[in-house]
Amino acid sequence: MAIDLRSDTVTRPSPGMRDAMAHAVVGDDVFGDDPTANSLEERVAAMFGKEAGLFAPTGSLANQLAIRMLVAPGEELLAETNSHIVRAELGAAAVFSGITTRTWPAIHGLLKASDALEIARPDSGPYLVSTTAIAVENTHNFGGGTVQPISEIAALRIGADNLGIALHLDGARIWNAHIASGVSFIDYGKYFDTISVCLSKGLGAPIGSIMLASKVHVAKARQWRKRYGGGMRQVGILAAAGHYALDNNIERLADDHRRAKELAVAIAGVHSSLIDPSGVQTNIVGLDLSAMSFTAAELTQRCRDGGLWIAALGPKYARLVTHMDFDDSQCEQAIEILKKALVA
Repeated sequence: MAIDLRSDTVTRPSPGMRDAMAHAVVGDDVFGDDPTANSLEERVAAMFGKEAGLFAPTGSLANQLAIRMLVAPGEELLAETNSHIVRAELGAAAVFSGITTRTWPAIHGLLKASDALEIARPDSGPYLVSTTAIAVENTHNFGGGTVQPISEIAALRIGADNLGIALHLDGARIWNAHIASGVSFIDYGKYFDTISVCLSKGLGAPIGSIMLASKVHVAKARQWRKRYGGGMRQVGILAAAGHYALDNNIERLADDHRRAKELAVAIAGVHSSLIDPSGVQTNIVGLDLSAMSFTAAELTQRCRDGGLWIAALGPKYARLVTHMDFDDSQCEQAIEILKKALVA
């Protein structure tokens, strides 16, 4: 069986999670009476100090619902150049909500509050686009799992308040950020007006994200979720998986981080230009192939031929993501496959 490191979304529900799903108490969530979905929304909202939560089938939908609450059609959202909202949601902000975006570049996606604040242009009058929100991704996916410094987040909040701008947290992998940094979920949550968190990245749930915000924003987002086709019925079967994930799979993320570091160290030993292991903070290992004679697609095929699946996310950029279905034995095998593929 192949070792799959394309993403931490490839995990399958564990027997315990499947049992929890099978015995979930359910109702009709569109009518708001699925008790398991309701309790999950309330639980996650409380974890981050928010008034309410809304279950969504995908992280992209949770992000889009959140930013729609903050940015009106024709207004502007700021985000880092390689952020998920900008690069991996297929222009949804523009297509669904009429939101325009402008970006700032950051090495490895690392947040510096001044980068965002310097390009913010709120209240720009009748002839220019006005900035009304800034999005922060933590951890930063395409930055290689970068954990955003809480000091910069705090500085961004102060600057945003001075400008009258709202903040959104794309916290798809905020669980990893918490484990790597020790910063509490409450401390992350207090700086943002809206938050999205993903239960199917790292935590092992098959489906599900939660959008967090005020009660007013969540009530409005619930209407937009239905309008976008995201209103589901007995969703408690999926919410039960989310409860199980929160109960059992947060602390174990440290194992994913350790194995990612082991992969990075081994890869750097083949060629130091490929990756700096000191920059691997969480479960994402991004390989820079610019100094190599082969492309990311070619490396991906070599690895696949050896029984390892990785992702080519650019002509010269490949990504590996560790997860709960990847153990120490597979880590050793993956290292051997990579060593062969990188020198072939």
